[in-house]
Amino acid sequence: NSVKSIGSSAFEYCDSLTSVTIPNSVTSIGDGAFVGCTSLTNVTIGNSVTSIGIYAFEYCTSLTSVTIPNSVTSISEGAFSYCNSLTSVIIPNSVTSISGGAFADCTSLTSVVIPNSVTSIGSYAFEGCTSLTIYCEATSKPSGWNSSWNLSNCTVVWGYKQGN
Repeated sequence: NSVKSIGSSAFEYCDSLTSVTIPNSVTSIGDGAFVGCTSLTNVTIGNSVTSIGIYAFEYCTSLTSVTIPNSVTSISEGAFSYCNSLTSVIIPNSVTSISGGAFADCTSLTSVVIPNSVTSIGSYAFEGCTSLTIYCEATSKPSGWNSSWNLSNCTVVWGYKQGN
């Protein structure tokens, strides 16, 4: 039998965990599943995962990059908050919502592309991201984005077109 989900708090505070590969059989990553895994540097998320839970990777302070597969439709509240070594995030065009505080205090994050598919962004999604430039495919803020989605006044480039 294949694992279908990683439960809430399953690996919380496993501070010697350095690398995780989430298999293709997994469809959901539970709330706080990897919170506080301070040695985790590499995460590979399988291409059947549709949701990343609340605070799933919060305080993974050694995590440097993450590629979110194009099966994911939502990034929950605080999912990658306080990942202060995170420099790179790929958000696929399957994602329609980014919840509040999803990338809060990712102080090393320098750029992120938000595809046109994202119709909802919660408050403080990029709060405290002091080095970040946000590249939005939308030409102006969609109505479903919270008015305080970019409260830290990160640089925003509207109408961004990704290379072919």
